[in-house]
Amino acid sequence: MIAPLARQRLLSAGALIGFFVLWEVVCLAFGVSDLILPRPSQIALVLVQKMPLLWPHTVQTLYTTLAGFVLGVGAGIVIGVVIGSSKLAYDVTYPLLVGFSSIPKVAVVPLFVVWFGAGTVPAILTSMVISVFPVVVNVATGLASTEPELEDVLRVLGARKRDILWNVGLPRALPYLFASLKIAITLAFVGTVLSETVAANQGIGTVMMIASGNFDVPMVFAGLFLLAAMGVALYAVSSLVERRTTGWAQRKTDMAMA
Repeated sequence: MIAPLARQRLLSAGALIGFFVLWEVVCLAFGVSDLILPRPSQIALVLVQKMPLLWPHTVQTLYTTLAGFVLGVGAGIVIGVVIGSSKLAYDVTYPLLVGFSSIPKVAVVPLFVVWFGAGTVPAILTSMVISVFPVVVNVATGLASTEPELEDVLRVLGARKRDILWNVGLPRALPYLFASLKIAITLAFVGTVLSETVAANQGIGTVMMIASGNFDVPMVFAGLFLLAAMGVALYAVSSLVERRTTGWAQRKTDMAMA
């Protein structure tokens, strides 16, 4: 008998394969032009043939995204801890964060280009800026979820505010943090590609812009496939670290679902 986890993975793999098979069959059956929607087999052929050309751009995009993601997560954790551990800071700064997050990030790319020039730095900064807000919100929410009664009991027992934050607040915020990381890593790719399409001469975003200008739609889809593959890989790494770090929270969720 197949275990539930193995069965789930088989179903996921089957759904993915079925999606690409259906895509291929529909394109062949209706004679869809390559300029509209290339077949998966054509995209795979482009990936194989153009990989020596695409590889440096893939590495550049991955490096830029990871750099911006790490900076964004670091800044988000610090800001989230400050906001979540103080009601005054929460009330004062949270509206500013919401307003900042509402600004379309494409609007800040020209500013980064003016300040730092075209290239890698604007892409890193855009990736960082776009991935900060989910981390801040989730970390602050996790810290704010600590019961006031528990804090009162710990203070009576002699615990200082720093001890409560380190030993109770931060561990409780870990599930919220990892939930935000899964969102932030996908947004980081959005920020990187956005900046690369505006002001860069290297990266998957640049390749896709050049390919779209040449009406090379299979190459555009090849870039999308590479971005999706990198995003899924980093998402899987985040999930693995989450299971290793916050297994207690997942076991509680599994028991509640059962």
